[in-house]
Amino acid sequence: MVLGSGSAGLFFALTVAEHTGLRVLIVTKKERSESNTNYAQGGIASVESDKDSLEAHFHDTIIAGAGLCHEDAVRVLVKEGQERVKDLIDLGARFTKSRSGKLHLGREGGHSANRIVHARDFTGRELERALLHAVQTHPKITILENHFAVELLTDHQRKHGSVPQKDRKDVSDQRLSCYGAYILHEATGRVAICSAAAAVMIATGGAGQVYLHTTNPLIATGDGVAMAFRAGAKIGNMEFIQFHPTTLYVPEANSFLISEAVRGAGGILINRAGERFMKQYDAARMELAPRDIVARAIDAELKRRGDSHVFLDVSHLPARSIRHEFPSIYKRCNELGIDITKEPIPVVPAAHYSCGGVVASLDGTTNIDRLYVAGEASMTGVHGANRLASNSLLESLVWSRRAAMHLIHRLHGKKPSTNKVSLMEWDESGTENAEEWIYISHDRREVQELMWDYAGIVRSNYRLERATRRLKLIRKEIEDYYRRTKVTVPLLELRNIAEVALLIVRSALRRKESRGLHYTTDYPKRDDLHWLRDTIL
Repeated sequence: MVLGSGSAGLFFALTVAEHTGLRVLIVTKKERSESNTNYAQGGIASVESDKDSLEAHFHDTIIAGAGLCHEDAVRVLVKEGQERVKDLIDLGARFTKSRSGKLHLGREGGHSANRIVHARDFTGRELERALLHAVQTHPKITILENHFAVELLTDHQRKHGSVPQKDRKDVSDQRLSCYGAYILHEATGRVAICSAAAAVMIATGGAGQVYLHTTNPLIATGDGVAMAFRAGAKIGNMEFIQFHPTTLYVPEANSFLISEAVRGAGGILINRAGERFMKQYDAARMELAPRDIVARAIDAELKRRGDSHVFLDVSHLPARSIRHEFPSIYKRCNELGIDITKEPIPVVPAAHYSCGGVVASLDGTTNIDRLYVAGEASMTGVHGANRLASNSLLESLVWSRRAAMHLIHRLHGKKPSTNKVSLMEWDESGTENAEEWIYISHDRREVQELMWDYAGIVRSNYRLERATRRLKLIRKEIEDYYRRTKVTVPLLELRNIAEVALLIVRSALRRKESRGLHYTTDYPKRDDLHWLRDTIL
């Protein structure tokens, strides 16, 4: 069973179904194409040129990760990248090509060479299209839309000696197994057991909705990380939240990502006084500095001047080139009355990508048997303290493939039997319909504002401790409400958002230094002597 229908989930399902002949069920809480993958503009980092090398990609990733990348994981990423891109092409993905017919390779911040395979500025959408087409035409794969995974089913839900799922305490350190999940059918409100004979893959994507401003779609509520943590999985490096430096700033419109590739193509950042300010923060790399440096530079500039936004200017570039390379950005800005070929784009940073998540091995396994994880919900060690641009789609493909192959080898020569474990049915006795939802629904906005103000781009112990106190109260209110009402998707998302928010704040308080995406005014310097290690909860 696969939870999530982004690139990681779809690629895992295809690989397993193709190599085993087993039936694969994909559970997705919205429409099948709704995922962070679908919104990814940049591309897939892969060494495809004679002018580039695996070693260069490795070193660029290590440098961006600020000392915390797992070198063995990064080696796996760069080594297997070309094969995964080839897999996508074989599946029908249509990437942008040069006049010579070769893949057109873009360049983004932190990369020392042109190595971004892309489909203009809608790579994620093209990737999702190709994968979805392959999944929909595969006879062994079924997709359940508008179904929400409530909780993972582990040994705690086994009938013999288990306690009810809503009353159990924290898990022990014993090795647990995962058997499936409780699944809510949104249309009927019914929760049923969905057990998996072989394994469960968490591919639920990111948690951007924990923050007030984010590039992520509304579905990115950290569901997989929250469920896995409650089930007893190890969670790592949640303090490292990447804020994309440039999202469209139009107060009456939703956030819209202005791709890293726009700066890679020659876009410059200026403040409202028309000053190009990046030279004050990273004179060598300017706008091509890693995202954490650019995001903090913009944040500092906004606070220094008291402005609401800065500008990203590409009007000095050929208009035809802008419209060709960035059609969706040009179209969206034009709809809002901004002609980017003639005027600068108003931008602000926004929460974009989580470098932490469920701790995964090189094969996508977790500390819970039969539970795999891939994509943004995972912490593979690739990103360290800061993600290098366009490594995320590649990571999701590499790890979903490796997880699938691990499962396939595990099943080799064995005939998967039906699940013989007796599991407790979902118990909603004593619950009532949500009459007080109007009160609890305000908590979502409050969590997002707390996280934006106190656990955002710049942090301090005071801010984090204040956030912790309030988040604990909010989580208690949500848990009390959850235990006495019938579950709904908004309630479950709110519960997960509060859980992940606390994981982020707890992780940030533990790290007594500034590194990569985590910057605190109490410990403004990097401390390799004491903190060159992951934060594990």
